[in-house]
Amino acid sequence: MQDTSLLIELGAIVLALGLVGRLAGRIGFSPIPLYLLAGLAFGEGGLLPLDASEDFVATGAEIGVILLLLMLGLEYSASDLVTSLKTQYPTGAVDFVFNALPGAAAALLMGWGPVAAVALAGVTWISSSGVIAKILGDLGRLGNRETPVILGVLVMEDLAMAVYLPILTALLSGVGLAGGSLTLLISLGTVGAVLYVALRHGRIISRAVSSDDAEMLLLVVLGLALLVAGIAQQLQVSAAVGAFLVGIALSGEVAEGAVSLLAPLKDLFAAVFFVFFGLSTVPADIPPVLLPALLLAVTTALTKVATGYFAARRAGIKTAGRWRAGGALVARGEFSIVIAGLAVGVDPKIGPLATAYVLLLVILGPISARFTEPAARRLAERLRRRSGLPAPDDPPPPSVRTGVPDVPDAPDASLPDVSVSESPS
Repeated sequence: MQDTSLLIELGAIVLALGLVGRLAGRIGFSPIPLYLLAGLAFGEGGLLPLDASEDFVATGAEIGVILLLLMLGLEYSASDLVTSLKTQYPTGAVDFVFNALPGAAAALLMGWGPVAAVALAGVTWISSSGVIAKILGDLGRLGNRETPVILGVLVMEDLAMAVYLPILTALLSGVGLAGGSLTLLISLGTVGAVLYVALRHGRIISRAVSSDDAEMLLLVVLGLALLVAGIAQQLQVSAAVGAFLVGIALSGEVAEGAVSLLAPLKDLFAAVFFVFFGLSTVPADIPPVLLPALLLAVTTALTKVATGYFAARRAGIKTAGRWRAGGALVARGEFSIVIAGLAVGVDPKIGPLATAYVLLLVILGPISARFTEPAARRLAERLRRRSGLPAPDDPPPPSVRTGVPDVPDAPDASLPDVSVSESPS
């Protein structure tokens, strides 16, 4: 009877995920908030509480985190990460100060303690690579000049996760200063070793894993990721970091093939992870933290816009592109929930706040990406008119040019008239 209930509940969960995912696709929206809402509906205090499938969903959620970080690692080569680290570290420092410190300050102001402050700092710091990539694709901006700047910020955040997650894991496990320092040294040494091996011998590793049989490639890559993630967790580093390093170590055709094979599995188990996070949050706990979540969302949305503006300005992008870069970085999502999921077992108060915070910014993210630049342009135009300054592209007044009456400018004789003969592009 228990097995029957398990199958029924799992079938209901997967079917619900498919339906809400299809709905999100129809409206051009990220499915993450709908998955979280589904988890709230299936959890304790929700509409349809689950019992039989809770353990299975918990295991599936852990696999979902591993696959998320594995796929993230597969997107980058070791040389990409090293190059980004050399060229983008000032932007990474600004990103950390602008976006992690507000979360830490909020936790301390609410009296949650230093461990919760470190966890909430990560929640507010890391933007959602998946949501932002989808937004850029939907808006047709993948070829824009500011897009590499946006990706550079995301790469720096992803690389920082390899250092941040072991620190958070050590603090959550209460191993103390000595144990935490040892854990951090192990993590940094492991990251450095993997980057070195991937840079020097990445082709050998990829050749050893490579297979013309798609089934064999899937089994080897997935098995390797789970094995390394388990060993990393046993060393109290982080299963997610272990999976991330496996992804970095693989490159070329192997990485491309693994991405295409693992993408459906990643989507499934990542959705299960979001549902599980919703299951662990009691809906009645969200209203008391809704106002702090809203204030934190507004604050860190503005600081992300400032981060993107700084990064694009440093890269020599024009003003419009700077605002577009800032608006695109606002969305938070999967990694904020991953960090909160690690911390919720030690400090349950983080779960409801993180859920409300991510729901707000996943909704605000596409709006910010679309309207930040037009809003900034209109504001600048309004301020210009109030101050009486000429528009940047306007010609100077007649009295400044020649002192003759204001008449339409004659066409420039040195330029050919192509208004009729020019073919439409």
